[in-house]
Amino acid sequence: QGKLVESGGGLVQAGGSLRLSCAASGMIFSEHKMGWYRQVPGKQREFVARINSGTMTYYADSVKGRFTISRDNAKNTVYLQMNSLKPEDTGVYFCKAEFILGTNTYWGQGTQVTVSS
Repeated sequence: QGKLVESGGGLVQAGGSLRLSCAASGMIFSEHKMGWYRQVPGKQREFVARINSGTMTYYADSVKGRFTISRDNAKNTVYLQMNSLKPEDTGVYFCKAEFILGTNTYWGQGTQVTVSS
């Protein structure tokens, strides 16, 4: 059974940076698309960024040019480098893994990111 564990969240001032990590286990990491999503209370979880099993990346318009997603298949880890953070980036950030050859999907427990103005 796949498991994802996020880390790296915290409190940062507007304009600052954070790097989130998501460590995967119990799956063949290289056979999964990896993504980051975020959620604030009362709103639906929203897409932030995704990286396929290779190097192709996709971003929400709201984070393009500020966030970078990357993966290290040797370490079974996906990262989200977040720069020029804004208060509206505040939320719980979740990691998601999607098996590229089937329908298995896994979510992490989330890590809180708070950006103060």
